[in-house]
Amino acid sequence: MKIAISGGGTGGHIYPALALVREIQKEAGNHEFLYIGTQNGLESSLVPAENIPFKSIHITGFKRKISLDNVKTIFRFLKGVRDSKEYLKEFKPDVVIGTGGYVCGPVVYAAAKLGIPTVIHEQNSVPGLTNKFLSRYVNKIAVCFKEAADYFPNDKVIFTGNPRASEVRGKDGIRGRLSAGLKTNSPAVLIFGGSRGARPINDAVIKSLSELGKKPYQILYVTGEAHFENVKKEVDLIGNPQNVVIQPFIHNMPEVLAGVDLVVSRAGATTLAEVTSLGIPSILIPSPYVTNNHQEKNARSLSDEGAAVLLLEKDLNSKTLIHSIDEILLDKEKQSAMKKKALKLGVPDSATKLYKLMKQLAASKKR
Repeated sequence: MKIAISGGGTGGHIYPALALVREIQKEAGNHEFLYIGTQNGLESSLVPAENIPFKSIHITGFKRKISLDNVKTIFRFLKGVRDSKEYLKEFKPDVVIGTGGYVCGPVVYAAAKLGIPTVIHEQNSVPGLTNKFLSRYVNKIAVCFKEAADYFPNDKVIFTGNPRASEVRGKDGIRGRLSAGLKTNSPAVLIFGGSRGARPINDAVIKSLSELGKKPYQILYVTGEAHFENVKKEVDLIGNPQNVVIQPFIHNMPEVLAGVDLVVSRAGATTLAEVTSLGIPSILIPSPYVTNNHQEKNARSLSDEGAAVLLLEKDLNSKTLIHSIDEILLDKEKQSAMKKKALKLGVPDSATKLYKLMKQLAASKKR
């Protein structure tokens, strides 16, 4: 089967796509892939590193207020559609899937107009503008949160979960710990702010370092590459406690996640798919700067079930951060209960479900 994929901008759109590719590659059969993204997104480096053929188009997102830039975006969209049609006619895919980000707009729209079976994968509980637009043209819409179904035509929606959930299962947690510089003989919490990092989380952690250094657990603190040098300067002035490991970025996140006991992070859809698949208790600090405040809605889907603690950014400080970590890591009963509730929310076979949907669409077209 020949599969064209589009998704870009942030890791939350790209990692599920790559997880799906890896899952499909495990299956018997001759599969070919083409990934269409942008040159200025993370996909331009992550996708070629996986030896997946990569093509790019130039496209930007719409501004939510009246702007001359939106006129330029319309022209870029139309050119992106033309370029995408050329790529798709040359590649001749059996199915096209969009995993999110504005780059999917022209790619998936072009595929639909060419009569190629199409799927969009909506990772969040509240869809963005691109997927709302594409929902009118695609054959099927795969969702990860049942709340997202309310925004789409009922006859197109299928609940699959997030392919990243399949990828994190079965990883070697001990190797993950050691690779990140953690010890194996004490509880560990992973703190990070998404693929690019988050300054408010960084600020709270830096102010907490002295107190965290006295705790009976260890901390893996991932700053985000853009923030690493500034964080290191501040840490050099304060001192780096022995039980705190600071890294700019984690490249083997599935392995590292398998080796930690608690996660403190934003509430991006990919992260939530990973922690529920593994049954990891979490403290979720949703970004208030995202479309339709969807991260808070994502987080509440876990916190309402007792699988996570919701900590709003406006309430985030050194005291609330440490208190939230202590409440879970120093209470084995609570930790165990949260783990069970997280596992109940996980969809570990999500990649298989999505692949099965794509095969059905491709087969129906051939008939």
